[in-house]
Amino acid sequence: MSDTALMPIPGLADPLPVPRPAATEGVTPRADGRTDLLGLPRERIRALFAEAGLDPRQAKLRAKQVYHWIYHRGVTGFEAMTDIAKPMRPWLAERFAIGRPDVVEAQHSVDGTRKWLLRTADGHDFEMVFIPDADRGTLCVSSQVGCTLNCTFCHTGTMKLVRNLTAGEIVGQVMLARDALGEWPKGAMDVGDGSDEEGADETEYRADGRLLTNIVMMGMGEPLYNFDNVKGALAIVMDGDGLALSKRRITLSTSGVVPMMARCGEEIGVNLAVSLHATNKEIRDEIVPLNRKYGIEELLEACAAYPGASNARRITFEYVMLKDKNDSDEHARELVALIRRYKLPAKVNLIPFNPWPGAGYDTSTPERVRRFSEIVFEAGISAPVRTPRGRDIDAACGQLKTAAEKKSRAERDREAAGA
Repeated sequence: MSDTALMPIPGLADPLPVPRPAATEGVTPRADGRTDLLGLPRERIRALFAEAGLDPRQAKLRAKQVYHWIYHRGVTGFEAMTDIAKPMRPWLAERFAIGRPDVVEAQHSVDGTRKWLLRTADGHDFEMVFIPDADRGTLCVSSQVGCTLNCTFCHTGTMKLVRNLTAGEIVGQVMLARDALGEWPKGAMDVGDGSDEEGADETEYRADGRLLTNIVMMGMGEPLYNFDNVKGALAIVMDGDGLALSKRRITLSTSGVVPMMARCGEEIGVNLAVSLHATNKEIRDEIVPLNRKYGIEELLEACAAYPGASNARRITFEYVMLKDKNDSDEHARELVALIRRYKLPAKVNLIPFNPWPGAGYDTSTPERVRRFSEIVFEAGISAPVRTPRGRDIDAACGQLKTAAEKKSRAERDREAAGA
């Protein structure tokens, strides 16, 4: 950690000093001294090219071309950029890079769920998960290495917070997923400057159907405690010239960082999910300690004021079902009463608890979960029960915690190649 400095991360009461890479203006640091372009907006890339010596016109053109190749074709090297003149490509490669997080391990569940253990350039591990369904494919993206919130039902909450992920490390998860799913478009996509190589036909571009259709910021960490990097990453994901995923297909989950929620709606504009998990102060104080700082009433007022929330774009309340803790009929009625009191356009995702070693809770019985759901449904509020996914590879909700088995590099490479 010799190349890190301290930065404040908000804790339950006071900022916590934690290490971060010596990144400059959001650039993911590299040991080789090159500047990693992944996660940077096009204007920032243009400025970097100009600082490296290109004249303004060239810097603008090359930034447009490189941005296009990174996010529409998924290339990781400048040699593949066939509409950039051959002499220019080594010049770019000497100064810049297009990074990806390192894949340490890739696992494939019997139900089709995939989990990747990833490593940052400065040696910290984090995880991402892909969940395929019949009509969608959802990528669960991490925003931090570890977490500071200590939610008692969540395995990730037992990890210490190491640092925020950079915008490039967040976008890099989406890029890696598209790499693994093999769904980068095929054919020529050159944007052209008159120096195209022979054989590059701009009419050949074909956009294959995407398996990755949705993104949820529900992986490791609290996204609203890494607001700027999450905002920058999602801007690229939603950019029509970037990864071009609609904001309606992106959901950000928060444990209730109330002061940042309005900014999230105004500046990012994605769907909101809230880790509620309890209907009164006593229980929520226990299982979501952030509630001691921002209570349920304050949280629900922020939900009611969330920009863009409507019956067409409902707020999702995540509710993990813990046996004899928060799963009674009375708790279900209290939940309905809260949603009605604050006139919230809401749906409730009921999540059967995913056990992990040392957890102090048990899973509610299927009958208890079903009855809880019925009470909420009967009140006119959608309350589907989430089907547990990826339990056999510890990829289910609340299970993410990096603890890779000791395997040889060759074994991990083979697994990653086959995932």
